[in-house]
Amino acid sequence: MNWRETIARTDAFLSAKGVEDSRVCAELLAARLLKCGRGGIAAHASDEVREAHLEAMRRAIRRLSANEPLQYVLGEWDFRTLTLKCDRRALIPRPETEELVTRVLAHLRSHCGAMCPFIVDVGTGTGAIILSLAAEYRGEAVFLATDVSEDALSLAKENAEKCGLADKVRFAAMDGLDDFDEPEIVDVIVSNPPYIESAVCDTLAPNVRDWEPRLALDGGAEGLDFYDRYLADALNILKPGGAVFFEIGEGQGEALRKLMTGYGFEGIRIEKDYAGHDRYACATLP
Repeated sequence: MNWRETIARTDAFLSAKGVEDSRVCAELLAARLLKCGRGGIAAHASDEVREAHLEAMRRAIRRLSANEPLQYVLGEWDFRTLTLKCDRRALIPRPETEELVTRVLAHLRSHCGAMCPFIVDVGTGTGAIILSLAAEYRGEAVFLATDVSEDALSLAKENAEKCGLADKVRFAAMDGLDDFDEPEIVDVIVSNPPYIESAVCDTLAPNVRDWEPRLALDGGAEGLDFYDRYLADALNILKPGGAVFFEIGEGQGEALRKLMTGYGFEGIRIEKDYAGHDRYACATLP
């Protein structure tokens, strides 16, 4: 078979198995084997597919048919300017989180000037947020990524090496923000914490529920446990005027506003994603 036929058959098989975006999956699998982007597939459409590549496609199809996420099957995924290694050790980076990075960068550029800000990413997972900040912020800064999961930290460190950022980002195994010894030393806290209600986690799509780490999804009974905890800790370690940036679940905006107000934060902003859902919360200490 040539690549055109192989992609068409893969698309049809995956679609019959109920795999979403089956055509996209088929094309991305082919592009990975051809070592090109999706746009470059057309140049190979009439090329005969080598047996080794056919077998690789078959293995990938079996994994996708078992509801394994495409990102884990490919082993990597693009996030902003970076290509990150992805596997079951951490949550898959999502487009909404790219906009969280945009908001942090805008704050750093407008508020930090010639400072050398100290930025902490809590629950770093793949390292997507902190590595993107380190790659794109043009000033001097200290970047720290923390996670309670040693497996996730291991993956984030691998991504730092992969992206040439190992010298710019520090990593620490830490449960939240409990292990800071000094008060008022951090300028920015950013996090995409678990924010799905515990009861909802079991109802998620199989490719999320059965494959992505529950630790990175379950935010407690109301989905707010980690925000409450991180905001309390932020009072101790943020400098006056320091800022927090969170990704939040749709519909959680008012709850976050109340939490932030209760802890004495000001300049609170709840912002929506491109779909019109609550997605970002930020605030500063007086």
